[in-house]
Amino acid sequence: MNNLVLDAKDISITFGALKAVTDFNLQLRENELVGLIGPNGAGKTTVFNILTGVYSPTSGTYTFNGEVINKMPTYKLVKKGLARTFQNIRLFKYMSVLDNVLVANNFNMKYGILTGIFRFHNYWKEEKEVKARALELLKIFDLDKYADMPAGNLPYGQQRKLEIARAMATNPKVLLLDEPAAGMNPTETEELMKTIKLIRDKFNIAILLIEHDMKLVLGICERLIVLDHGNVIASGDPHEVVNNPTVVTAYLGADDEGDEE
Repeated sequence: MNNLVLDAKDISITFGALKAVTDFNLQLRENELVGLIGPNGAGKTTVFNILTGVYSPTSGTYTFNGEVINKMPTYKLVKKGLARTFQNIRLFKYMSVLDNVLVANNFNMKYGILTGIFRFHNYWKEEKEVKARALELLKIFDLDKYADMPAGNLPYGQQRKLEIARAMATNPKVLLLDEPAAGMNPTETEELMKTIKLIRDKFNIAILLIEHDMKLVLGICERLIVLDHGNVIASGDPHEVVNNPTVVTAYLGADDEGDEE
């Protein structure tokens, strides 16, 4: 069995009188692809914000490769190999597509300030290596032909893919995708499904994704966790989960009138 990389135990968070997430548990293993689904307002993005250091949980604990990361700031989590994308695209729109990926490599650069100022040999060597890797990533996402274009000029679906490419440039061991197919047409969604599978297998990373497009979820996820009002109401095999009566009720609402013909 693959090693456990991300382990959340009894995670809860309260905002004033509101319990946004209650006793959330997650075990994510190497190379696993898991979906986190639920109705709007269920607490899915709040879970992502906790796992990536944006919020601190009110209670519970979570580890990354066996290390407790409850109080760890986001930039340190990124260095350790935990990356994410956002529900609302957060690209540097006036920078080129290539530069959006290059900027994610900043903390990986080894040369110092003086080397950068005076452009010593190590500077050019590292910059060349990083640029080559960035172009390789863009090629995987079929974005290399747009390398010099301002990111904000890309079509919406391509901007989504660029955000994932930028996250991949940090060399993650775990990638959290927050609604990666939002705003995409069916063709773009189909391409995205193939790309997510490709990067999981090519880079041997674990992926946790939030998504409302059930075709995408059922097409790539090996396991599903369902949240409703901050509580896990089902988890397990995707096809069994989506047919669970509790899950159907959470999405569609209870039928108070009964089953009338």
